[in-house]
Amino acid sequence: GEAAKRRYNDTVALVNRLEPEVSALSDADLRARTSALQERARAGESLGSLLPEAFAVVREASNRVLGLRPFDVQLIGGMVLHKGEIAEMKTGEGKTLVAILPAYLNALSGKGVHVVTVNDYLARRDCEWVGQVPRFLGLQVGLIQQNMTPEQRRENYLCDITYVTNSELGFDYLRDNLAMTVDELVLRNFNYCVIDEVDSILIDEARTPLIISGLAEKPSDRYYKAAKIAEAFEQDIHYTVDEKQRNVLLTEQGYADAEEILDIDDLYDPREQWASYVLNAIKAKELFLRDVNYIVRSKEVLIVDEFTGRVMAGRRWSDGLHQAIEAKEGVQIQNETITLASISYQNFFLQFPKLCGMTGTAATERQEFESIYKLKVTVVPTNKPMIRKDDSDVVFRATSGKWRAAVVEISRMNKACRPVLVGTTSVEQSETLSEQLREAGIPHEVLNAKPENVEREAEIVAQSGRLGAVTIATNMAGRGTDIILGGNAEFMARLKLREMLMPRIVNPVDGVIVSKKQLPPRKTWKTNESLFPCELSEDTLSCIKDAVEVAVKEWGEKSLPELEAEERLSYSCEKLRGRSGRQGDPGSSRFFLSLEDNIFRIFGGDRIQGLMQAFRVEDLPIESKMLTRALDEAQRKVENYFFDIRKQLFEYDEVLNSQRDRVYAERRRALASGSLESLIVEYAELTMDDILEANIGPGTPRESWDLGKLIAKVQQYCYLLNDLTPELLESKCSSYEDLQEYLRTRGREAYFQKAEIVEKQAPGLMKEAERFLILSNIDKLWKEHLQALKFVQQAVGLRGYAQRDPLIEYKLEGYNLFLDMMAQIRRNVIYSVYQFKPVMKKQEEESSEKKDPKKNLQKGAKKLGAAQAAS
Repeated sequence: GEAAKRRYNDTVALVNRLEPEVSALSDADLRARTSALQERARAGESLGSLLPEAFAVVREASNRVLGLRPFDVQLIGGMVLHKGEIAEMKTGEGKTLVAILPAYLNALSGKGVHVVTVNDYLARRDCEWVGQVPRFLGLQVGLIQQNMTPEQRRENYLCDITYVTNSELGFDYLRDNLAMTVDELVLRNFNYCVIDEVDSILIDEARTPLIISGLAEKPSDRYYKAAKIAEAFEQDIHYTVDEKQRNVLLTEQGYADAEEILDIDDLYDPREQWASYVLNAIKAKELFLRDVNYIVRSKEVLIVDEFTGRVMAGRRWSDGLHQAIEAKEGVQIQNETITLASISYQNFFLQFPKLCGMTGTAATERQEFESIYKLKVTVVPTNKPMIRKDDSDVVFRATSGKWRAAVVEISRMNKACRPVLVGTTSVEQSETLSEQLREAGIPHEVLNAKPENVEREAEIVAQSGRLGAVTIATNMAGRGTDIILGGNAEFMARLKLREMLMPRIVNPVDGVIVSKKQLPPRKTWKTNESLFPCELSEDTLSCIKDAVEVAVKEWGEKSLPELEAEERLSYSCEKLRGRSGRQGDPGSSRFFLSLEDNIFRIFGGDRIQGLMQAFRVEDLPIESKMLTRALDEAQRKVENYFFDIRKQLFEYDEVLNSQRDRVYAERRRALASGSLESLIVEYAELTMDDILEANIGPGTPRESWDLGKLIAKVQQYCYLLNDLTPELLESKCSSYEDLQEYLRTRGREAYFQKAEIVEKQAPGLMKEAERFLILSNIDKLWKEHLQALKFVQQAVGLRGYAQRDPLIEYKLEGYNLFLDMMAQIRRNVIYSVYQFKPVMKKQEEESSEKKDPKKNLQKGAKKLGAAQAAS
């Protein structure tokens, strides 16, 4: 921290020197500074030279709008972020406010800034709260939320600063690369990105790539059969489980019994593919546990995010695993899916010319940040010395002993009226601990992925700092509401206002109707009465009612969608948020572990197993140097293991990434270009080269040329070249190069001839047809290419046994497949263009087609189906 202080001291002093001058400005003059800075930035002045003034302006605006003046250490954090580095700042040091400094500075260029958070709630909170500062200074601040329309997304991405979650941003990028018209695009070019909780997004979540799927064939009843087999099979007899690799393997006995039950000869017969059904069913039974990895709500299997403990609605596991879990739970099996587009978080964020992030814990992942993302980690000093006491870890032999000790510790703290926050790793554990606390008579709140708790998330967290409060939560990271010692009074006032205002102004029709027969339940915004320590006085109630009446009169009775109503309420409650006193607050922390915990069971090795045998006492904590070393070793193994997974995903995705860039660039060219003539001409020439090479190689002597075969193939592609004869080619071409040039010329001419014919029949149709043909072929063949690469990746894994590097094998095979795919796209497109014959409908339908040119195109597109299939 001190090194950062020394490095940035001079710049901080410059900002501080500007403070008296800036604080003397009126609001209008302060806003005018933004325009002046924007002009200087656009005139080519470097952002570095504008930094002191920009930071001084933001500091003053923050003081006026939020009542918060960023400390010197927060300015240092902002400078680190502007440099494109990771700022490590302890929890409670005001990271949310820090992000505004570099976001404002980099938005001056007019190219846009993305501030990325881990969930929708935080994105909205930050946009509503600290987003007021750049808004006050005249910049536009946008927000992306889960259920927004493409129009709303485009509008918000065009703002100077946009708050968005990592998954929404990633999926919008993939959706943009599946768009069929320019109007469907929502993102602008990437410029500068600030990531909050950077370790959670770039490290933890980087193990799973982003995938957009389309529906494949209907699910078969094989999932139910496989689920029954998995239920009947026993571990270590029919199959073995590798928890570390999260994989299962059938034993010889398992193979034989499965084949006998299913009455088949070979479990791995590629036509039947029973093996994947059975293995997925066993994985669903052993590795994917209810209330840990997923919950079942309304007869639907919903994934629980292992990092945030939140339900991930709309997400599904791929490769038939989700269907296997649905079969295990006996709920309806949804359609199978096929990958349409995918990207890893690593390669996605590396597309930003300038990337930075902030977190409380980056030092441990420093090496990974530097090797994969080329991001340097800088530790920012704290504003006040940290006085939290971190007690030593306590380890028990059995899980039951660990929980009993935790209850005793919670009870001790509770008697002293200290607020206690307990973190657990799964929904199941939080429920178990809650049961034990109920038996001990300790009142408490539970925050996990269960729907009844998620609705009250913010109110539970906001009051967890109250005297004697006990809160159990799954993974607290990124919950994002300030926990203030003594409770959050301002937040309670807002909840009361929300409870009375929302039913009056929210349009009840807003929201998704799940079924026509059954209308969605009426939403109430009622807050749990026990949250308020006393009754509201008559005066206060009358004030609230007056405020509600004014708002209803201004905004209209039941006229707003819920999201907009929440937003307006937040703007109206300006300066409402209290400030967390985590800086310099007293407190203590302790980890409770048991040797039966997954981390030790899976990664602990023989030494831990030996210790488990040696210690017979369940309720006494174990203290030994040997154990401490074993724990550190296990922790290191876990981190290395997950680092290897991320590195492998990155290396394999790197191969795909260069291919994806090329395909998406070609696609974007087709989508955005006014005229595709040059691209189609290029396709025509290259396809003629391919046909020539396939029928007469470059080294073939002239007397051995099989011109009849060559002409037959060319005419199969293009009926317009039916005048070609062997005699004509012989008279025109004396060498292979002449032949190549002549065929290229004829290919070009045929395209121009076809374009002229279509243009006469329907002006403007040829352009639309070309665009449609290129985009649909790219999408279809890229989808098949992704499937092929997935199989290649699985296949090359086994080549390691033959002393061949699987990654190099994957690169070679992937490259060859890619070349084939690009050639196939060219051939399919030019073939379809040559064969394209628009069918003009009867007179009465023409008027409707003029109104909707897409219909016209689709008619032509249907005719293309056969043409594409034939290639």
